[in-house]
Amino acid sequence: MVQVASLFNQLLQHFPRAEFAALVKKHGAEHAAKGFTCWTQFVSMLFCQLGRADSLREICNGLACCLGRLVHLGILKAPCRSTLSYANEHRPAALFEELFWTASARFRQQQALGGRKHKFRFNNKFLSLDSTTISLCLTLFPWAKFRRAKGGVKAHVLLDHDDYLPAYVLLTEAKRSDVKLADSFALNPGSIVAMDRGYTDYALFGRWTMAGIFFVTRLKDNAAYAVLEEFPVPANRGILADQIIRLTGTRAQSDCPCLLRRVVVWDADNQREIVLLTNLLTFGATTIAAIYKERWQIELFFENSTWCTPLDVMEFRGSIALNRPLVGSLDGFVRPPIARRPRCAVSRVHLHRPASRASVSTQSNARQWSA
Repeated sequence: MVQVASLFNQLLQHFPRAEFAALVKKHGAEHAAKGFTCWTQFVSMLFCQLGRADSLREICNGLACCLGRLVHLGILKAPCRSTLSYANEHRPAALFEELFWTASARFRQQQALGGRKHKFRFNNKFLSLDSTTISLCLTLFPWAKFRRAKGGVKAHVLLDHDDYLPAYVLLTEAKRSDVKLADSFALNPGSIVAMDRGYTDYALFGRWTMAGIFFVTRLKDNAAYAVLEEFPVPANRGILADQIIRLTGTRAQSDCPCLLRRVVVWDADNQREIVLLTNLLTFGATTIAAIYKERWQIELFFENSTWCTPLDVMEFRGSIALNRPLVGSLDGFVRPPIARRPRCAVSRVHLHRPASRASVSTQSNARQWSA
């Protein structure tokens, strides 16, 4: 028997209807409702994101084009614009907020996006901190002016390496500095944070060290320091130097008076030296190098977030093709994150052939040491 399902339907299967109905009852979201259910509202707004719709008319007309197939999504007919607008304005947003946290907790518990690929011996919470700029059209979003003819917002992401899901996401203007927002993330003592040179701030390093928070980053070329102790380096591990240092800059001494560690690693792929800075004084040099190399997973997270396009999500098929290079099975490694919004109003859907998993993996491995 051929299973009739779309990739959109596969995505909706990660939100159990019984669980959703319990949340609707808890919040009383369908009180005095006359036929228009919260599930139909949820499917419509999810279609809005995946279909890059800019108006209620596009949502309703887009769903109306799929009459006869909407039953697979759990709805009978496309909503009217006025009905959807009224529901978005009057129904409690707390319903969908709790739905998000419930789904997030279930994904983390099941490790639906995969567990940690690199096994470390330490039990510390391992996080990566980085940001990515999301380009926006200034005609549609004049408030998001970034440069003279460019608009955008910046997503500051703290990625949890236990399941490669964001532990915290902060959206700001694209012109905001990364390092100035590093204090906005709540970190527990004992956490290890891997980041690039864009977050170099000796005062931040000093506060984290006093709070028991560890970091691994790149050392700037013009950093002034004094070597206090040299450690022997392991053979055939790519470690060139392992030193205990103290910052000697005028402000650095007062901002970060604690001892730090300088580890020089040889990058065989790019034939260059990489100088790491950390306050992990008891870990092995190879472990410190592996921690910074694992930081590349946050770059892959940003890269994977652009793989899914509306045509791939909304395409109805008689059978589910598990070997599709773009989305494939939702239970596999490739996942269907929400696609980017169009850069301008005239650009609706762009047909393109996404990179395969093999080519992306090859390109990513070549750049995984880049700052």
